[in-house]
Amino acid sequence: MKRVVLAMSGGVDSSASAWLLREQGYEVIGLFMRSGATEAAACATGGDMLPIVTAPARKQGCCSASDAADARRVADAMDIPFHALNFEDAFGRIKDYFADEYLAGRTPNPCVMCNNWLKFGKLWDFAQQVGADAIASGHYAQVQPVPDGDGPGLFRGRDRTKDQSYVLFGVQRSLLEKILYPVGGYTKDEIRDLARKAGLRTANKPDSQEICFIPDNDYGAFLERFRGPQETAGEMVDTAGNVVGHHDGYQHFTVGQRKGLGVTFGSPRFVVRIEPDSCRVVIGTREELGRQELEANRLNWLTAETPQRLRCTAQIRYQHTPATCTVEVGDEDRCHVEFDEPQFGVAPGQAVVFYDDDRVLGGGWIC
Repeated sequence: MKRVVLAMSGGVDSSASAWLLREQGYEVIGLFMRSGATEAAACATGGDMLPIVTAPARKQGCCSASDAADARRVADAMDIPFHALNFEDAFGRIKDYFADEYLAGRTPNPCVMCNNWLKFGKLWDFAQQVGADAIASGHYAQVQPVPDGDGPGLFRGRDRTKDQSYVLFGVQRSLLEKILYPVGGYTKDEIRDLARKAGLRTANKPDSQEICFIPDNDYGAFLERFRGPQETAGEMVDTAGNVVGHHDGYQHFTVGQRKGLGVTFGSPRFVVRIEPDSCRVVIGTREELGRQELEANRLNWLTAETPQRLRCTAQIRYQHTPATCTVEVGDEDRCHVEFDEPQFGVAPGQAVVFYDDDRVLGGGWIC
């Protein structure tokens, strides 16, 4: 019987994963990851900047205290060994990344970094310590054999509305053969039905849509607490350089943003560019927002060989409809992407992920 360490967040997906793994004959060990931040709320596993729900200060970890209790009760009900470990140092690294990106005028994606550094980094470290053969999580993705013998590949989850393969592109290729995604072959409705039939207490629990380490929707307040007061206020200008207003800090904006600009026109305007050196936020029309090309760096490939040129589809954010493009790889750490049609909301700091149909080929960070 193979031993597997499962990341348990206290939600229905990881709870159902525990049940499925046990039914398949695995020896399951549950692990709940705490951030050590008393202000933290539960961290979603997918999406660019997701809505944030205020969390009481007494909550701790990258899931609340109640989530930890739910995970423990599910593990107890299935007689699964359960551990709750504090990963404060790792979460501190994610906070630093988050602050650095916003203050550089980019849009961070902390959930991708959490997967890279913590869920499939520290999780595997712990698994090796307890003699486990594999690690698992409740992500909606799949690891499947590749027809050409290119080792196991990362694929989209069966439920396209819940697919989380985008936020998993940074997983090390060498780990794919050690990873299990038990819910990846199911729809969300099927997982909830399975959880209800199995008598899991989390069957009807709402999905988490929160980001860890920020208790409210005020990124500026977090940055001031974390890094001190920032001199980031400045002018809001149009693409011709005309001043159309002022803002309290460019960290409150992201490329593609339409609401909350503080200025009105006869037609919609969007954030086209953020200039941290001058503290300017540039706004324009939808046509001015469109981009047909982008550069990406810090690439991670999930193929046996690094491609030099490929035709594929690409996503530039979690909810983006994949777009056909040509990718030219200059070296192992940088590429140029040209889309067949202009894409809207190409935000530096977000990930661009490349697909061959449902297979994740790799990805990088828009620069």
